[in-house]
Parts: sequence; C-alpha cells; structure tokens
Amino acid sequence: METASGPEASRHLEHIAALRMAVFREWPYLYQGDAAYERDYLAAYAASPRSVFVLALAGDEMVGAATGIPLADEAAAFRVPFEAQGTDPAQVFYFGESVLLPQWRGHGIGHAFFDGREAHARTLGGFAWTAFAAVERDPDDPRRPAHPRSHASFWRGRGYAPRPGLAMELEWTEPGRGPCMHALQVWMRALEPA
Repeated sequence: METASGPEASRHLEHIAALRMAVFREWPYLYQGDAAYERDYLAAYAASPRSVFVLALAGDEMVGAATGIPLADEAAAFRVPFEAQGTDPAQVFYFGESVLLPQWRGHGIGHAFFDGREAHARTLGGFAWTAFAAVERDPDDPRRPAHPRSHASFWRGRGYAPRPGLAMELEWTEPGRGPCMHALQVWMRALEPA
C-alpha cells in the first residue's frame, strides 16, 4: 500500500481514472466512463492539500485505489445534501471511492483502504464524521446480476450506517442508456480521536 496526499498524487491520476472506469462499469454503478470527467473529478482531489489517496500496488501495477477529501473541499453536489440536513461540511471527511480489480478482492485491501482514510482524517484533526455515498438500485432492475455482491455488511462491520434522509443525486452515463440521474445513499460514522 502507498499513501499520497494532494498534489503529490498527481502522477497517479491517469491510473486511478482507468481503475474507476473499469470497476464502476460493473453493477451497481454501470458507469460508461468519461476520461474528461475523470480528469476534472480527480483534479479536485489532487488540488486539495488535505486529500488522501490510498493506493494498492502489485509490483509496479496499481490494482486498487481509494480517495478521501474534506467535504468542504468537495463539489457542491456532494456538500449540499449534508448542509440541507444541518451537518456542517467542515466536520466531515468524505470518502470518494474504493476501487479494486476483482482478482484482488477478499484479501483485506478494502479494510486497508478504510483504515488509511480514517487515519488520515484523524491526523488532520477537526473532523467529527467520516462518510461516503453508495448508489441505490431498483431490486427489480433487469440488469441486476443473479447474485450481486453487497458491501453493506462490510460497511456495517466498520461502524458505518446509512443516514436516514441523507442522499444525493449524481448524473453519469450508463452503457446503452446515456446520461441518467442516480440516487446515492450516504453512510456515516462518528470519527473517534486517535
């Protein structure tokens, strides 16, 4: 594992973008991928000196990545739902994504992603919460795999819970469907001090 913060992660952005597009093409995200969007999205993380990139490497190959950023440094689409519920974005360290190639899953890397981001938030200080958002899909969606993998038990085991009424909507392009709005449920946990 390697950890980078802010501008020092810039050299990894192309690889992280490729991972995001590959992993998020799968259920439940069904993201077609857009190199221009990826460049802009990840540039915001690289521009924040308080962001973190936790990278899983196999030799010289990047096989997974997770990002985190103070919610106050995130785009308005991410901040506004928290503000609407009375949660100060300055109190929240937001986890952007965890993406990992399928053959590397089940080896503890997901825990290392969460451990690294939580530790970074504690080191920065001043955060009461960590949070992320997960896409919600209709259980009757015909594209749903026969046995979809749910991460809910993993997230709950780490102390996260869905925050009732706290959700966001983001647009992305789905293969064969074009641009669509997507509902994402916010999961949070209190960040205890080190």
